[in-house]
Amino acid sequence: MGPFEMVVGIVLIVTIGSIIRAKHGIRRDRHGNDYVANDAETKALQAEIRALKERIQVLERIATDNNRAVALDEEIEKLRDSSKI
Repeated sequence: MGPFEMVVGIVLIVTIGSIIRAKHGIRRDRHGNDYVANDAETKALQAEIRALKERIQVLERIATDNNRAVALDEEIEKLRDSSKI
C-alpha cells in the first residue's frame, strides 16, 4: 500500500466516523468534549428564543413610538396577555 492509498484510507475512515457520529446525534463542544444532542430540548430552546426575540421587537417598538402614552398601554397589555398563555 502506497502513501497515497493510505491517505485516502485515513480520510475515508474519518469521514465514515463523522457520518456515524452525526446520525447518532453526538456532537463536540468547543473544548473537544463529546455530548449527545437532545432534539426535544433544542427545539424547546429555539422556541423560547423566538418568543424572546418577538418580545424584544415589541419593546423596541414601544421605546421608539411617537404616541407613547396610548401605544405604551396597549403594548403592555398585549405583553401581559401573551405571558399568561
